[in-house]
Amino acid sequence: MTVIARQDRLIVALDVPTAAEARALAERLGDAVTFYKIGLELFTSGGYFELLQWLRVQGRHVFADLKLYDIPETVRRAVANLRGCGARFLTVHGDRAILEAAAREKGDMKVLAVTVLTSLGPADLQAMGYGGEVQDLVLARARYALDAGCDGVIASGLEAPVLKREFGDRLLIVTPGIRPVTGRPADDQKRTVDVAQAFANGADHIVVGRPVRDAADPRAAARAIQGTIASIFTA
Repeated sequence: MTVIARQDRLIVALDVPTAAEARALAERLGDAVTFYKIGLELFTSGGYFELLQWLRVQGRHVFADLKLYDIPETVRRAVANLRGCGARFLTVHGDRAILEAAAREKGDMKVLAVTVLTSLGPADLQAMGYGGEVQDLVLARARYALDAGCDGVIASGLEAPVLKREFGDRLLIVTPGIRPVTGRPADDQKRTVDVAQAFANGADHIVVGRPVRDAADPRAAARAIQGTIASIFTA
């Protein structure tokens, strides 16, 4: 089992329009955050890989949240290009063949399979033609992710308990959609949990964006989350 440093359990999403703004936010957060997610918004703005390398030079870990989805050969080649970039995590969508292609080329990166986005609820899945329970779909996708050679999954904290029961430490569980206990904003996240609930349910890492980015004092917000994590994981 891989030992996860307590401070690395919080991954802050640098969901801002430009690499310059991402760097400014990371500098403001300072030593309160050791792990960052950089995703599609930054990827399309320019300076993505320069930002990634700057974060690595600062001693930070990077989660490349690119959610690759294409034919297996294209995904395989894309992952081969990415494996030397210094990212610790990379997200991939798709069926078993796509995930297998990604896993073959991952190198030292850990491939995380997206199960069901936290912005989707039961009604959304029904509209897409899936009539079953969200939990069943998450489990099915997690099973073929493991079989395909992936290292973990992206999953809501609501499904984390059943994932942890079935897979134990064989799959990392990385949980986005983290919101406060009270006063949860009316945004596009539908399947949310708070920090303590996410870890109680079995998450290994949490991804936090807006509650840190939009806080009056982002550093204080990140430190508060790290304090909660320290109260849960004493070692």
